[in-house]
This record gives sequence, C-alpha cells and structure tokens, in this order.
Amino acid sequence: MDGTQTTGAQRRVLVVEDDQTITQAIAARLQAEGFQVRTAGDGPAAVEAAHSWQPDLLVLDVMLPGYDGLEVCRRVQADRPVPVLMLTARDDETDMLVGLGVGADDYMTKPFSMRELAARVHVLLRRVERAATAAHSPRGAAIQLGDLEIDHAQRRVRVGGADVHLTPTEFELLVCLAQQPRAVLSREQLLAEVWDWADASGTRTVDSHVKALRRKIGADRIRTVHGVGYALEMPTK
Repeated sequence: MDGTQTTGAQRRVLVVEDDQTITQAIAARLQAEGFQVRTAGDGPAAVEAAHSWQPDLLVLDVMLPGYDGLEVCRRVQADRPVPVLMLTARDDETDMLVGLGVGADDYMTKPFSMRELAARVHVLLRRVERAATAAHSPRGAAIQLGDLEIDHAQRRVRVGGADVHLTPTEFELLVCLAQQPRAVLSREQLLAEVWDWADASGTRTVDSHVKALRRKIGADRIRTVHGVGYALEMPTK
C-alpha cells in the first residue's frame, strides 16, 4: 500500500483494486484531479487502510483476494460511514443491488473511462458536502408522511418509529421524492437532482437505487410510472 504526500486540505480517496494496471491508472487520474490517493490490493489491507487513514471516499472493486469488496464495504461502513464507488466486472443488476445493500453509494461496470470515474467521485463528494450543511438550509426541516419520518438535519429516516439505515445517495433520492409527494419525477430529473448528471446515460442507476430504497422503506411506498419515472406515495387513511 502506498500514498502520496500532499496537504491535509485535499480530499482523500482510497483505491482498492488488485489489478495494478487499473490501480495505477485510477490513482494517476485522481491525483491529477487534486485528490490525495492511497491504494490497497486486497480486502484486509483495504479495511486496515480505511480505519487508519480515514479516507473521504473509497473506490472499491468487488473481486478482491482475502475477502471480496462486498465484505470490505460491510466492515468499513460498520466502522465509519464513508461514500463508496463500487467497481464490478459483471453487468448484473443483482450484483449491483447487493452492493447498494451493503452500503455502496454508486457503481461502475468495467470497462469504464477514467474521466467518468473522476466525475462520479466529484459528485459523491459534493453530496457529502451538501449533507454537512443540510441543517442550515431550507431543506433542513423534517418531513412526515404517515409513519415515514425524514429528518434532513440529522439525516435520519424512520419507518414506523424504527430507524432505517440509508446510504447518502439513497437518502438524497428519498428526500427528492418526498419533497413532492405523489408528483411523478422523471429519471432524468432524479439524475439531475440527486446525481448532478446532465444527461440520461445513468437511468439504470436510478432504477437500481430505487429498488434498493424500496427494500428498506417498503416496496409500496414508491410507485413506478412506466416510461417516465417514480413517485412517492402518500399514506392512505
């Protein structure tokens, strides 16, 4: 494992990948973007580095020696919540949903462009910055929809009085839908609001995150409008 010697003001990114060629390419691109980067080539080294170095974000491959990226994500999130961009060699939605279920915020399927990876990293970190100032924004007020409670200032969600753990991306997606209950938001709108993407290339990402969110808050709370997008349902009395 190695790292660059840079100023503490820079955001820290831990790259976890056992293919050295890919590791070096990712590290070089992120360093060029101004990030401080360290790398790990297996599961145990990744967990140790995440604990000792306290990165601001992980770029995490699913297939790793020692134990896989899903187990790394579980252990890291249990120690300290941190945004995770997961890399997978399989274009399989089941794998993607499992990754989102253990705390990943976004995923990319190999092969991918380094430009897009850097853009995803920037977006995830901007989301963290937005979360840090949420208590001082107009969106800081709590939202109550039946037994669904969303406290934006504390970034807590409860269903029926029980806490529900959401990733930062899932939380932002839920807030976006809850601010306009029953209104149908297109996938393109959700991409722009939650992911800061200006085009429709990531609509499948929206679908996967909605599925992951449904598993946590209840499938019947989010209505699919086929060919358009999604709406958060109001409770029926």
